[in-house]
Amino acid sequence: MSRTTVATIHLGALRHNLARLKALAAPAKVMAVVKADAYGHGLERVARALDDEAEAFAVAALGDGLRLRAAGHRQRIVVLSGPDNASDLVEMQRLQLDAAIHHEAQLQWLAQASPARGRLRVWLKVDSGMHRLGFAPERVTDVHARLSAMPGIDPEIGLLTHFSESEVFEGEQTAEQIACFVEATKTFSGPRSLSNSAAVLGWPDARGDWVRTGGLLYGLSVVEGKSGADLGFRPAMTLGTRLIAINRISKGERIGYNGIWTCPEDMLVGVAAVGYGDGYPRSAAAGTPVLVGEQRVALIGRVSMDLITLDLRDAPQAKVGDRVTLWGPQLPVEIIAAQAGTISYDLTCGMTRRVLFVEDES
Repeated sequence: MSRTTVATIHLGALRHNLARLKALAAPAKVMAVVKADAYGHGLERVARALDDEAEAFAVAALGDGLRLRAAGHRQRIVVLSGPDNASDLVEMQRLQLDAAIHHEAQLQWLAQASPARGRLRVWLKVDSGMHRLGFAPERVTDVHARLSAMPGIDPEIGLLTHFSESEVFEGEQTAEQIACFVEATKTFSGPRSLSNSAAVLGWPDARGDWVRTGGLLYGLSVVEGKSGADLGFRPAMTLGTRLIAINRISKGERIGYNGIWTCPEDMLVGVAAVGYGDGYPRSAAAGTPVLVGEQRVALIGRVSMDLITLDLRDAPQAKVGDRVTLWGPQLPVEIIAAQAGTISYDLTCGMTRRVLFVEDES
């Protein structure tokens, strides 16, 4: 039997978020980024929910493209890291995937690509300042010429880059990256893709022809201090469990491993069936909010592998079996992430295999 911990994926929220992103990004088209198992929401599940409206999908690796094609999705699929080795090219051509090209070794492999298997569509990645993947701006002209001369490459060569701090709407870094990209690519035709989720919100000059949106698609904030809902997006995941025990603990008694929290008075302490073995963050601090029914209570003690303990002084009517919500529409995941010293993406991507996933049309 499955554990009590359940991740509910709200399909209606996904569709709402994609529609909002398309409206914000227009006239640019939207690549729905479904890497990392769709940010923990389930690759095939999310792609199926968005199939009628998604103009393209973006993934991190060839394997994800294979899964999408196997599930019947015919949209454009962009592999953001491109081929990892020469043998990937044949499979990419067979599956009609787009490949981001960012490194000299990939150019050497591409030179051997046979046009008989179908020309491969590629995106030349420009390192405009992220300094992670991509060709330096001064190399772009040469690389573009080399790609254009390869018989196995589609003549329409895309151009893309990635921003390092686009969530800083008044910052200088993104403006500098935009200018760098524009200068490096000004002599070329072909579709352009610059913006991630944050740039769609804060950098209208960077829309290009395609935007690549991940976090906001799932209702996850890309702006510090705000939730996805604050930005007009709906959370696509609710993580919930149930109370499995309620104990009366005396004043001065310590709770959980290493006794890091001490009861200030005689009180009820609830135990909920979730822990870091499910993906709830072990680093969540005492005071992290949790909902018991509709009542907000506080996490106390250390998160363990299978269980958490809760201060039920504000929920004296709680009973064993009551629903417990760890995050969702009524409790933004960004709040929990802040208490755990991380980001919302980390939490949704961290769901483990023992969590039961269910779908809801809301």
